[in-house]
Amino acid sequence: MKKTNLFIIGGLLCIGVVLTAADHLDAPAVSGTTADITDFYAFEAANPDNTVFVANVQSSLAPAGNDATFDENVLVEINIDNNGDLVEDLIIQAIPRNGVMYFFGPYQPSATGLNSTINDQTQYLGEVAISSGANATTSSDNGISYFAGLREDPFFFDFSQFNQVIGGMAPSGFNNPGNDDFDQTNVLSIVVEVPNSLLGGTFSHPAGTGVEVFNAWVEAKRKQ
Repeated sequence: MKKTNLFIIGGLLCIGVVLTAADHLDAPAVSGTTADITDFYAFEAANPDNTVFVANVQSSLAPAGNDATFDENVLVEINIDNNGDLVEDLIIQAIPRNGVMYFFGPYQPSATGLNSTINDQTQYLGEVAISSGANATTSSDNGISYFAGLREDPFFFDFSQFNQVIGGMAPSGFNNPGNDDFDQTNVLSIVVEVPNSLLGGTFSHPAGTGVEVFNAWVEAKRKQ
């Protein structure tokens, strides 16, 4: 089994269970860098037997940012927890090389936590040409679909008014309707749709609702 170079965590974004999303601007140490995670989405696909994972990186890219590129030294890793202990049981990894996004997994990592390696010979999943500009190139194989490229930022937030509120300069709170300060900006998106049969199962929701869930979170890790 071949393993590639070591990657160390640069950014982290968690969500509780599938069918949710979170965050936008990343921690100060990585904000504005190529390891900056803007959002992570996980939701049921049009085929209910599949789950879609979307990891967006590099916030606030210009509308004409066709020159924006994925960093070949940054690994994006989707973590899946099947038993509720908040430790990854399976991972899906994405790494760009020469205009192509390569995917690996889902597989059990050799070690959990901040450091990762890619088992690039035995755990290869699939690949897709990275889309540029308004073009959207996708690929599908064995029931798994992929996309990687520039997309309009889906996040809505009145960031200017938020700063006014927390600064005590907006006693009336947020405006209705607010202003989408991320409108007409772009992100780089990595999308993979995977059959649930590959994701290792679920556990009962701790709130006792009877709903079966799994936890998922995404990390951006820089090559060392």
